[in-house]
Amino acid sequence: MNLKHFYGVHTALVTPFRNGRVDYRSLCKLIDHQIKGGINGLVAVGTTGESPTLSHEEHIEVMRFVIEQARGRVPVIAGTGSNSTDEAIDLSQRAVKAGADALLLVGPYYNKPNAEGQYRHFAKIAQAVSDTPIILYSIPSRCGVDIPYPTIFRLAKDFKNVIGIKEAGGSCDRVAQIYGELGEKFLILSGDDGLTLPFMSVGAKGLISVASNLYVADLVKMVKLANANDYKAAGKIFKKYYAFFRDIFLEPNPSPIKYALKKAGLIACDDVRLPLAEASAPTRQCIDALLKQLGKAH
Repeated sequence: MNLKHFYGVHTALVTPFRNGRVDYRSLCKLIDHQIKGGINGLVAVGTTGESPTLSHEEHIEVMRFVIEQARGRVPVIAGTGSNSTDEAIDLSQRAVKAGADALLLVGPYYNKPNAEGQYRHFAKIAQAVSDTPIILYSIPSRCGVDIPYPTIFRLAKDFKNVIGIKEAGGSCDRVAQIYGELGEKFLILSGDDGLTLPFMSVGAKGLISVASNLYVADLVKMVKLANANDYKAAGKIFKKYYAFFRDIFLEPNPSPIKYALKKAGLIACDDVRLPLAEASAPTRQCIDALLKQLGKAH
């Protein structure tokens, strides 16, 4: 499987809501904004897409909609992880049937399985969709546990379709150790906008981004420059957006980025589903100031 197909910036799309339902008109507008900005790929129904509060059928329908709207112009990675192995298999098979280019599988949250349990979980899914690339997703702040090194290395060795990992644990050392063990044969993507360049300096090849919901072209350029080892030029772009990277996580994602997208006119409402709440007044004020400074979405 060609890992370079997944180098670059992939936007972790929000799922817009209006009056309690998925707002497909806004989602279509957001996807068009991504394509016009030159995005390298799209992630449908990840954490930023509020996967925990979508119904099973909504989850499938949003994945299908993003794939159809992308029309093969960029790869679509479908978020199909679950803390139930059988549910993850079902979502993964449905995503494959809908035409997903790859799957993003988060570590089993809440259950807190040990290394062997995690290996068996991902192995069973990999066997069920053996011709589709799988990108693991390690985010201990939400799952309670990391995907351990031995599990990652075993999966990469045993299953040709386990091609990479989204690292959202905040550790450059982890990225360096994974890269040191697996090298260019295994894809590493940053899961944190604010750590993109540090992670790329030790082996990552791109980013699954929240910030690129709004600012596409500059972040694509930043990652392209970093992949060409021009960190001086990439760093100038990183510096420009660093405060935005920081402030869209002042409150739980995706409340702040949804507010920013509404202010920019890319989605109609900044509604989120309970137990999340909309961004508070202080966070909105920070976002307003940054949007004024950074200018129009592009």
